[in-house]
Amino acid sequence: MSERKDLEVIAQLVPQGSRVLDLGCGQGELLAYLQQHRACSGYGIEIDDANVLACTQRGVNVIQLNLEEGLKLFDDHSFDVVLQLETLQHLRNTEHMLRETARVGRIGIVSFPNFAHWPNRLSVMRGRMPVTKALPYQWYDTPNIRVSTFADFEVLAGKNGLSVTDSFGLRGGEVVRRWPNLRASVAVFKFEQL
Repeated sequence: MSERKDLEVIAQLVPQGSRVLDLGCGQGELLAYLQQHRACSGYGIEIDDANVLACTQRGVNVIQLNLEEGLKLFDDHSFDVVLQLETLQHLRNTEHMLRETARVGRIGIVSFPNFAHWPNRLSVMRGRMPVTKALPYQWYDTPNIRVSTFADFEVLAGKNGLSVTDSFGLRGGEVVRRWPNLRASVAVFKFEQL
């Protein structure tokens, strides 16, 4: 989530003054932005030592934790917003972490590479796994252990009792609302528990 325009678009989904938990926060860029521009507070969760250090240097509260272990240290609705940006596709227990996101926060916001974006479809039709800006790795060295589409997440959200309150795609920093499953490289969903 390093592209500035994407960061600003996602930040607009977070209500002013929210208490935020950012799962897989990387170097804390979004949390720092939310603190500065949206008067938010909160914590990042990150496993990587270098990223934890970068967060602290940036003034972002960070907890070093493996998300595969869940969010047991947080009570229900501890946060106004829980972010899981470009994280779900790296987790073995995606469905559990989605439920944990909904449990710990009043609002959940997730984003992930949209495997159904038309260039990805074209690559698969040519018999190759896609390599794009949103999916920049070869199949044999990718940190992604899951691939998903805009339409797949809608089904998963419904299966887990989540109400999608907003959804759109991103492509090159631009919001895509018309045919996002085909036209967007990144899917973004805002949801609440039913």
